[in-house]
Amino acid sequence: MRILALTIDLDDTLWPVMPALERADRDLDNYLRQHFPHVARTWPIPAMRELRASVAAERIDLAHDFTAQRYITLQKAFDACGISEAPLDTMWEIYACARNSVELYPDALPALEQLRTMRPVASLTNGNADLERIGLHMHFAHQISARDIGVAKPDARIFLAAAERLGVAPEQILHIGDDPELDVVGARDAGLRTAWINRAGHPWPGALGPKPDLDLRDLAALVEWLGRHVAG
Repeated sequence: MRILALTIDLDDTLWPVMPALERADRDLDNYLRQHFPHVARTWPIPAMRELRASVAAERIDLAHDFTAQRYITLQKAFDACGISEAPLDTMWEIYACARNSVELYPDALPALEQLRTMRPVASLTNGNADLERIGLHMHFAHQISARDIGVAKPDARIFLAAAERLGVAPEQILHIGDDPELDVVGARDAGLRTAWINRAGHPWPGALGPKPDLDLRDLAALVEWLGRHVAG
């Protein structure tokens, strides 16, 4: 396997995302309780989540843009309460600050520090994590998001956009991620090699077709594999 570049997923590959998302919902709810109590009473956290899910279902044209979905959700919540001027930017800043307060898996930072010395690395995400806010941007040669490209994983086009950005043929790129369908199947169908970060040790879902090239428990195992097989 000749690997000249790496693409790596963010949420649930470098950090568990649910704690940050839950904190973001709480912080936003606290803001609403303080400044817009009627909105907070009408749209408690479970109801706001349901509203966002309905927006996602209605606006399939924005399936690649979670930020736009969030803005629309908040505006709809305020509209339902008879408030046309919603402080959308303020609320987004509150949400984004908490959403990007992530706690890395213990193996993530040491792995990133080594990977960047071995091959060019690009982040490749469907989400709206901000690597500059998180403080990891220096480890990546490129940052590629579904929002910027206009399509989300597992669509082959986002992987091919990453290959073009890296200047490397797809078959010489190893994509690294936690999601069997979005990361492994998507990358495989786009012609990339695949590394499944399988922290829980699950069996590969046979219905998804061929197994990934690598099935690894963590990023430390990835660094070790790269060091033995493709360094130099």
